[in-house]
Amino acid sequence: MTGYSTTETTMRTFFDEVRAHLAKDRLAQVLLHRNDRVEKGDGSYVTKGDLLVQEWVIGLVERCFQDAELISEEMVATGKLPDENKPLIVLDPIDGTENFTSGLPIWGISICCFYKGKHLGSLIGCPELDLWVQSDEPLVRYQSRIRGLSSSLNKEQLLRATEGFEYRMFGCCVFNMISVLRGSFLSFENPKGAETWDILAGFNLALEHGLSVEVDGAPYRGQYLPPDRKYRFKVG
Repeated sequence: MTGYSTTETTMRTFFDEVRAHLAKDRLAQVLLHRNDRVEKGDGSYVTKGDLLVQEWVIGLVERCFQDAELISEEMVATGKLPDENKPLIVLDPIDGTENFTSGLPIWGISICCFYKGKHLGSLIGCPELDLWVQSDEPLVRYQSRIRGLSSSLNKEQLLRATEGFEYRMFGCCVFNMISVLRGSFLSFENPKGAETWDILAGFNLALEHGLSVEVDGAPYRGQYLPPDRKYRFKVG
């Protein structure tokens, strides 16, 4: 495919190819790199699995779009506003790398696409669990009283946040977003703050499915959030 368009067909093709690249034999290639890791400046890990997924997605972006801008957790990010005349892809190649490198299956990928300042489509998934949520696809919803909470909180924050409720913590924003979208969580929140590549796709999918999204104490309306700081939020 050459050139880009804003049609649903183009976006679906891109998402379908991402999902195909994280299935069966290709997924096995990613899992081989669980222990190939280095520690970053913030103390978190990046693995060769993260970089392999990022490489695949970059190749798919080049096939499906022309002159698209890509923002990824594993690339240098700035607060510079993107060119609205180009498609913008915001990527977290492996969300929950600590889980991934520890042999846990609860890790995910997050992709959010914007064009001309508006949300075009999003995809989040946990490939090892074969759990996916994509724009314009129906969801079966459950009814839960459980609330999801970010694992980044310290003990004091955790005790304050969980008072009076039943919570779950899984160490993967994508898995938590999928859970609140499916109704397996009543809500999901991070009172400490998360990076834009962790949250943008989940936020916009939540809006598509009629859930409330609050960012830094104000309603979220689907806008792009630059990667120059972390954002506190609650979904559901």
